[in-house]
Amino acid sequence: MIDFAPAPATLPSGHRIYAIGDVHGCLDRLAALHEQIAEDLATRPVESSTLVHLGDYIDRGLDSAQVVDWLSGGAPVPVDRIVNLTGNHEDMMLAALKGTDKEANGTWLSNGGAESLMSWNIPRKTAPTEWAGMIPEEHLAFMRKLELRYRLGGYLFVHAGVRPGVPLEAQDRYDMIWIREPFLSSQLDHTAVVVHGHTPKQEPVVRPNRIGIDTGAVMGGVLTCVVLEDDRLGFLQT
Repeated sequence: MIDFAPAPATLPSGHRIYAIGDVHGCLDRLAALHEQIAEDLATRPVESSTLVHLGDYIDRGLDSAQVVDWLSGGAPVPVDRIVNLTGNHEDMMLAALKGTDKEANGTWLSNGGAESLMSWNIPRKTAPTEWAGMIPEEHLAFMRKLELRYRLGGYLFVHAGVRPGVPLEAQDRYDMIWIREPFLSSQLDHTAVVVHGHTPKQEPVVRPNRIGIDTGAVMGGVLTCVVLEDDRLGFLQT
Protein backbone atom coordinates (compact mmCIF):
# COMPACT_ATOMS: atom_id res chain seq x y z
CA MET A 1 0.00 0.00 0.00
CA ILE A 2 1.11 3.55 -0.76
CA ASP A 3 1.04 6.02 2.11
CA PHE A 4 -0.44 9.18 0.64
CA ALA A 5 0.00 12.73 1.91
CA PRO A 6 -1.26 16.12 0.72
CA ALA A 7 0.50 17.29 -2.45
CA PRO A 8 1.57 20.84 -3.31
CA ALA A 9 -0.45 20.75 -6.57
CA THR A 10 -3.28 18.81 -8.19
CA LEU A 11 -3.95 16.67 -11.23
CA PRO A 12 -7.21 16.53 -13.18
CA SER A 13 -9.67 13.99 -11.81
CA GLY A 14 -9.09 10.48 -13.14
CA HIS A 15 -5.40 11.06 -13.92
CA ARG A 16 -2.41 9.48 -12.20
CA ILE A 17 1.28 10.09 -12.85
CA TYR A 18 4.17 7.88 -11.83
CA ALA A 19 7.50 9.76 -12.09
CA ILE A 20 10.85 8.01 -11.61
CA GLY A 21 14.11 9.75 -10.71
CA ASP A 22 17.67 9.22 -11.92
CA VAL A 23 18.33 5.57 -12.86
CA HIS A 24 22.06 5.74 -13.71
CA GLY A 25 22.41 2.22 -15.03
CA CYS A 26 20.53 0.48 -12.20
CA LEU A 27 18.41 -1.85 -14.33
CA ASP A 28 17.45 -4.19 -11.50
CA ARG A 29 15.99 -1.34 -9.46
CA LEU A 30 14.17 0.11 -12.47
CA ALA A 31 12.62 -3.24 -13.38
CA ALA A 32 11.54 -3.78 -9.77
CA LEU A 33 9.97 -0.32 -9.65
CA HIS A 34 8.11 -0.99 -12.89
CA GLU A 35 6.73 -4.15 -11.30
CA GLN A 36 5.50 -2.13 -8.32
CA ILE A 37 3.77 0.31 -10.67
CA ALA A 38 2.07 -2.56 -12.51
CA GLU A 39 0.90 -4.01 -9.20
CA ASP A 40 -0.45 -0.65 -8.07
CA LEU A 41 -2.38 -0.23 -11.32
CA ALA A 42 -3.82 -3.72 -10.99
CA THR A 43 -4.92 -2.98 -7.44
CA ARG A 44 -6.08 0.59 -8.06
CA PRO A 45 -7.18 1.03 -11.69
CA VAL A 46 -7.40 4.59 -12.96
CA GLU A 47 -8.93 6.24 -16.00
CA SER A 48 -5.64 7.68 -17.33
CA SER A 49 -2.10 6.77 -16.25
CA THR A 50 1.25 8.24 -17.30
CA LEU A 51 4.77 7.10 -16.47
CA VAL A 52 7.46 9.79 -16.61
CA HIS A 53 11.17 8.94 -16.48
CA LEU A 54 13.13 12.05 -15.50
CA GLY A 55 16.37 11.31 -17.35
CA ASP A 56 19.92 10.21 -16.48
CA TYR A 57 19.39 6.60 -17.54
CA ILE A 58 23.12 6.12 -18.13
CA ASP A 59 26.57 6.52 -16.51
CA ARG A 60 28.10 5.41 -13.21
CA GLY A 61 26.03 2.23 -12.89
CA LEU A 62 26.97 -1.05 -14.54
CA ASP A 63 23.93 -1.48 -16.80
CA SER A 64 23.57 1.74 -18.80
CA ALA A 65 23.22 -0.08 -22.13
CA GLN A 66 20.72 -2.48 -20.61
CA VAL A 67 18.61 0.37 -19.18
CA VAL A 68 18.52 2.10 -22.56
CA ASP A 69 17.60 -1.20 -24.22
CA TRP A 70 14.82 -1.76 -21.67
CA LEU A 71 13.33 1.68 -22.22
CA SER A 72 13.86 1.94 -25.97
CA GLY A 73 12.05 -1.36 -26.42
CA GLY A 74 9.04 -0.04 -24.53
CA ALA A 75 9.14 -0.61 -20.80
CA PRO A 76 6.66 -3.40 -19.90
CA VAL A 77 4.41 -1.23 -17.74
CA PRO A 78 0.63 -1.19 -18.39
CA VAL A 79 0.28 2.61 -18.38
CA ASP A 80 -1.51 4.64 -21.02
CA ARG A 81 1.51 6.79 -21.81
CA ILE A 82 5.27 6.77 -21.18
CA VAL A 83 7.23 10.02 -21.30
CA ASN A 84 11.03 9.75 -21.38
CA LEU A 85 12.80 13.01 -20.54
CA THR A 86 16.43 13.82 -21.23
CA GLY A 87 18.99 14.36 -18.49
CA ASN A 88 22.38 16.05 -18.41
CA HIS A 89 24.14 12.68 -18.70
CA GLU A 90 22.40 11.89 -21.98
CA ASP A 91 23.38 15.40 -23.08
CA MET A 92 27.03 14.73 -22.22
CA MET A 93 27.01 11.37 -23.97
CA LEU A 94 25.51 12.67 -27.21
CA ALA A 95 28.05 15.50 -27.27
CA ALA A 96 30.89 13.01 -26.75
CA LEU A 97 29.62 10.60 -29.39
CA LYS A 98 30.36 13.18 -32.06
CA GLY A 99 33.95 12.12 -31.39
CA THR A 100 35.54 15.41 -32.41
CA ASP A 101 35.52 17.42 -29.17
CA LYS A 102 38.24 16.35 -26.73
CA GLU A 103 36.72 18.41 -23.91
CA ALA A 104 33.29 16.80 -24.41
CA ASN A 105 34.91 13.36 -24.47
CA GLY A 106 36.81 13.99 -21.25
CA THR A 107 33.83 15.51 -19.46
CA TRP A 108 31.65 12.51 -20.23
CA LEU A 109 34.29 9.91 -19.36
CA SER A 110 34.99 11.57 -16.00
CA ASN A 111 31.28 11.67 -15.14
CA GLY A 112 30.49 7.99 -15.60
CA GLY A 113 30.91 7.65 -19.35
CA ALA A 114 33.67 5.07 -18.94
CA GLU A 115 31.22 2.73 -17.21
CA SER A 116 28.69 3.33 -19.97
CA LEU A 117 31.20 2.40 -22.67
CA MET A 118 31.91 -0.83 -20.80
CA SER A 119 28.19 -1.63 -20.69
CA TRP A 120 28.12 -1.43 -24.50
CA ASN A 121 31.23 -3.64 -24.63
CA ILE A 122 33.32 -0.86 -26.13
CA PRO A 123 37.02 -1.41 -25.29
CA ARG A 124 38.81 1.37 -23.42
CA LYS A 125 41.30 1.92 -26.24
CA THR A 126 38.59 2.53 -28.84
CA ALA A 127 38.93 5.92 -30.53
CA PRO A 128 36.10 8.36 -29.68
CA THR A 129 35.28 8.68 -33.37
CA GLU A 130 34.31 4.98 -33.33
CA TRP A 131 32.09 5.02 -30.21
CA ALA A 132 28.81 5.84 -31.93
CA GLY A 133 29.27 3.10 -34.51
CA MET A 134 29.49 0.48 -31.76
CA ILE A 135 26.19 1.43 -30.12
CA PRO A 136 22.93 0.00 -31.55
CA GLU A 137 21.10 2.53 -33.71
CA GLU A 138 17.87 2.02 -31.77
CA HIS A 139 19.69 3.07 -28.59
CA LEU A 140 21.03 6.21 -30.24
CA ALA A 141 17.63 7.02 -31.70
CA PHE A 142 16.04 6.66 -28.27
CA MET A 143 18.43 9.15 -26.69
CA ARG A 144 18.16 11.62 -29.54
CA LYS A 145 14.37 11.68 -29.29
CA LEU A 146 14.12 12.21 -25.53
CA GLU A 147 11.74 14.97 -24.50
CA LEU A 148 12.76 18.04 -22.55
CA ARG A 149 9.66 18.63 -20.42
CA TYR A 150 6.17 17.38 -19.68
CA ARG A 151 3.31 19.24 -18.04
CA LEU A 152 -0.04 18.12 -16.72
CA GLY A 153 -2.33 19.84 -14.22
CA GLY A 154 -0.34 21.75 -11.63
CA TYR A 155 2.95 19.97 -12.36
CA LEU A 156 5.91 20.46 -14.67
CA PHE A 157 8.34 17.56 -15.09
CA VAL A 158 11.95 18.29 -16.08
CA HIS A 159 15.27 16.69 -15.28
CA ALA A 160 17.00 19.37 -13.22
CA GLY A 161 14.71 22.34 -12.58
CA VAL A 162 13.89 25.80 -13.89
CA ARG A 163 15.32 29.31 -13.68
CA PRO A 164 13.37 31.20 -10.98
CA GLY A 165 11.56 34.27 -12.26
CA VAL A 166 11.55 33.14 -15.90
CA PRO A 167 8.16 32.16 -17.39
CA LEU A 168 7.89 28.41 -17.93
CA GLU A 169 7.39 28.81 -21.67
CA ALA A 170 10.65 30.81 -21.86
CA GLN A 171 12.86 28.41 -19.89
CA ASP A 172 16.27 27.63 -21.35
CA ARG A 173 17.10 24.05 -22.34
CA TYR A 174 20.42 24.13 -20.47
CA ASP A 175 18.73 25.15 -17.22
CA MET A 176 16.09 22.44 -17.46
CA ILE A 177 18.71 19.69 -17.64
CA TRP A 178 21.60 21.21 -15.63
CA ILE A 179 20.46 23.82 -13.08
CA ARG A 180 20.87 23.49 -9.33
CA GLU A 181 21.08 26.93 -7.79
CA PRO A 182 19.28 29.27 -7.61
CA PHE A 183 16.46 26.80 -8.31
CA LEU A 184 16.92 24.51 -5.30
CA SER A 185 16.82 27.27 -2.70
CA SER A 186 14.18 29.40 -4.43
CA GLN A 187 10.86 29.93 -2.69
CA LEU A 188 9.25 31.57 -5.73
CA ASP A 189 6.03 30.27 -7.21
CA HIS A 190 7.04 28.86 -10.61
CA THR A 191 3.31 28.71 -11.64
CA ALA A 192 3.64 24.91 -11.58
CA VAL A 193 5.21 22.57 -9.04
CA VAL A 194 8.42 21.30 -10.62
CA VAL A 195 9.05 17.56 -10.33
CA HIS A 196 12.75 16.89 -10.92
CA GLY A 197 15.77 14.71 -10.31
CA HIS A 198 19.44 15.64 -10.90
CA THR A 199 20.36 16.57 -7.31
CA PRO A 200 20.61 13.46 -5.10
CA LYS A 201 19.27 13.47 -1.55
CA GLN A 202 18.75 10.64 0.93
CA GLU A 203 14.98 11.17 0.89
CA PRO A 204 12.53 12.74 -1.57
CA VAL A 205 12.21 16.50 -1.14
CA VAL A 206 8.70 17.98 -1.12
CA ARG A 207 8.43 21.77 -1.12
CA PRO A 208 5.54 24.10 -2.04
CA ASN A 209 7.19 24.77 -5.42
CA ARG A 210 9.11 21.56 -6.21
CA ILE A 211 9.42 17.81 -5.64
CA GLY A 212 12.91 16.28 -5.90
CA ILE A 213 13.12 12.52 -6.40
CA ASP A 214 16.76 11.73 -7.12
CA THR A 215 17.57 9.57 -4.11
CA GLY A 216 20.99 8.32 -5.25
CA ALA A 217 20.16 4.84 -6.51
CA VAL A 218 23.67 4.38 -7.89
CA MET A 219 25.28 5.83 -4.75
CA GLY A 220 23.94 3.33 -2.23
CA GLY A 221 20.50 4.93 -2.02
CA VAL A 222 17.21 3.87 -3.56
CA LEU A 223 15.37 4.49 -6.81
CA THR A 224 12.26 6.57 -6.16
CA CYS A 225 8.94 6.96 -7.94
CA VAL A 226 6.51 9.65 -6.87
CA VAL A 227 2.84 8.79 -7.39
CA LEU A 228 0.64 11.83 -8.05
CA GLU A 229 -3.15 11.81 -8.20
CA ASP A 230 -5.84 14.36 -7.38
CA ASP A 231 -4.41 16.52 -4.55
CA ARG A 232 -2.16 13.87 -2.95
CA LEU A 233 1.18 12.13 -3.42
CA GLY A 234 2.93 8.96 -2.30
CA PHE A 235 6.15 7.11 -3.06
CA LEU A 236 7.32 3.75 -4.36
CA GLN A 237 10.98 2.81 -3.87
CA THR A 238 13.38 -0.04 -4.66
